[in-house]
Amino acid sequence: MEESILNSIKDLLGPDSDYDVFDNEILIHINMALSVLTQHGVGPSEGFIVKDADATWQDFLGDSKDLEMAKTYVYMKVKMAFDPPTSSFMLTSLKEACQEYEWRLMVAMDDKK
Repeated sequence: MEESILNSIKDLLGPDSDYDVFDNEILIHINMALSVLTQHGVGPSEGFIVKDADATWQDFLGDSKDLEMAKTYVYMKVKMAFDPPTSSFMLTSLKEACQEYEWRLMVAMDDKK
């Protein structure tokens, strides 16, 4: 997976890394998802903001291998805000998966204490 947070999320959403028309909108949604994760104890305690393609998952997650699901969580949150599915079933499925990931990430962070 691409180490750049912005580029990896863009790859999952569909636009090529070079296509930057929607970067500002995608960045807003990425930062919203990272803020939620920070509130759950994931990432730097002082918060984290992605401004461009230079910010990496390593910058946000450090060396924690047990927090890899944070990448999927960020993608799903951005997908729901940026390009939500037209099917209510799919939207409900994404919401439920996000809730489960939030819980699992909180448990993972509690285990580190």
